[in-house]
Amino acid sequence: MRIVRVIFVSVLLMSFSSVLGKISKIEKQVLIDLYTSTNGSEWTQSWDLSQQANTWYGITIKNNKVVSIVLIDNNLKGHIPISIARLKNLKVLNLAFNSIHDKIPESITKLSNLQVLRLGKNKISGSIPQNIGDLKQLEVLDLFSNEISGSIPRSLGSAKKLKVISISDNNISGRIPNQIGDLKNLERLELADNNVFGDVPEGIGELSKLQMLVLAQNKLSGDFPATVFSLPHLKVLQLQKNTFDKDGLKNSILIESDLALFDFDDPRESLKKNQFEDIHKQNDSRMADTKFEDDNDN
Repeated sequence: MRIVRVIFVSVLLMSFSSVLGKISKIEKQVLIDLYTSTNGSEWTQSWDLSQQANTWYGITIKNNKVVSIVLIDNNLKGHIPISIARLKNLKVLNLAFNSIHDKIPESITKLSNLQVLRLGKNKISGSIPQNIGDLKQLEVLDLFSNEISGSIPRSLGSAKKLKVISISDNNISGRIPNQIGDLKNLERLELADNNVFGDVPEGIGELSKLQMLVLAQNKLSGDFPATVFSLPHLKVLQLQKNTFDKDGLKNSILIESDLALFDFDDPRESLKKNQFEDIHKQNDSRMADTKFEDDNDN
């Protein structure tokens, strides 16, 4: 009798495992499309297409739905298929550090449950989809170090849950849209090494959760919003290689600022927290343009 029970339990577990690995034919075909369009047979960790999808590397399935695809640094070469939009329950798409090229398909903006989109360090071209703001659940947008051009879509301001925007090291041009100031949950905004020009929107100075603002190596100009220096959680501010008013920047720094690092076009190139008071001393002495000497106490 005991042997019969053991066999029954084993069969039950096998059956349960089979159910867990079963996804719809539509979703399975989308995964196969991804495999085919990115040269899956040459991946570092490839898939055995004869096996159930829950055994495939980087795939997470819940309630028989694909909820996560994480194929970071896995030698993907090719493009993201348009059919990716059929994964209606997908929350995480991480294809960073591969050799994906072509543009981001517009269909990706139909992934209404997507929370994390990481495509950084690829060879993606084209522009950011104009209706990227349709991703209302999106928290992380990581497109750094690609070949993306065009402007930053205004619709991005509609993705109210965004915490991270990382689009540095691309060919993005145009202005920073005012709508960025609507992203009240934003913690990191990284736009460095692009061709963005014009003023920095005043609204960025109202992003109270912002911890990192990286705008270096662009064509930004005008008066930098002084309110940014009062943001309660800001730790890193990098503005170098732009054409902001240098004296205005120095005069905006608060002695009691919580900034851990402030990079701008200064002879010392960067300032650490314990150097902020030095700037105020220089300003009080009307020596704002004086070249600072290295501080040996760092």
